[in-house]
Amino acid sequence: MTEMRQRTVQCLSPAGFHDMAYVEWGEPDNPRLLVCAHGLTRCGRDFDFLAQALADQYRVVCPDVVGRGRSAWLRDKNHYRIPQYCADMVTLLARLDAQTVHWLGTSMGGLIGMALAAQQGTPISRLVLNDVGPVVTAGSIVRIGEFLGRAPRFATIEEAEAYVRFVSAPFGALTDAQWRHLTIHTLRPFAEGGYAMAYDPGIAEPFRLDMGSGKDVELWPRYDAVTCPTLLVRGAQSDLLTVATAREMGERGPRARLAEIQNVGHAPVLMADDQIGIVRDFLLG
Repeated sequence: MTEMRQRTVQCLSPAGFHDMAYVEWGEPDNPRLLVCAHGLTRCGRDFDFLAQALADQYRVVCPDVVGRGRSAWLRDKNHYRIPQYCADMVTLLARLDAQTVHWLGTSMGGLIGMALAAQQGTPISRLVLNDVGPVVTAGSIVRIGEFLGRAPRFATIEEAEAYVRFVSAPFGALTDAQWRHLTIHTLRPFAEGGYAMAYDPGIAEPFRLDMGSGKDVELWPRYDAVTCPTLLVRGAQSDLLTVATAREMGERGPRARLAEIQNVGHAPVLMADDQIGIVRDFLLG
């Protein structure tokens, strides 16, 4: 099994410095770099299976976006927004001495990647958007808002796993080992016993301000500015990325290539061999 390395990098927000944690797989001197960015309440360890599979070809780096996983929490919750996340990722890329990078982003991680790829002079040369695009549906925003920042405290890991299975049911049919993996890496223990989800509940504040209009959120100008080859992975039952949006993404901007994963909603977890193969074939093609 490929050895995983855990590190942190110091980043800056208007309220001061904070540490962003990340894990790294593959040879540290490999110039071929893949950054994998997770969804709203998840963490970089979601990509362990994919990272191990690609570590012979890539230096794979999986950050915990600030406020999640092992990363610090921001003092000012208003900065839990895409501009801050992008600034942190630029700091990470500088740490990695990256001249060019392939980017894979699930949901929020895809929005970060899309924002970076849309910039003039971007280092992103290939982009994978996992079940996200320039339209985030109002219905999916309501669903996410129902649990965001409101997770209960759990007495046992088993209780936590039952909760993760419930809120993440759209991930599809996973093995018991996969569900346990997705659970244990998104928990923080209390000294006196019990667990909570390993993210700052404060991420809910700007989410509700930015997304709580009751309307779809549209970012077409950002998508249209992307010029690198792009793969769009869509869960066939996704409520966040509609069929119509996916079809339009294939006709404008970077004209994303579409791969649909059957019997999955929002979002494919990219743990199964066939899903990993779709990503590998695009990145190395």
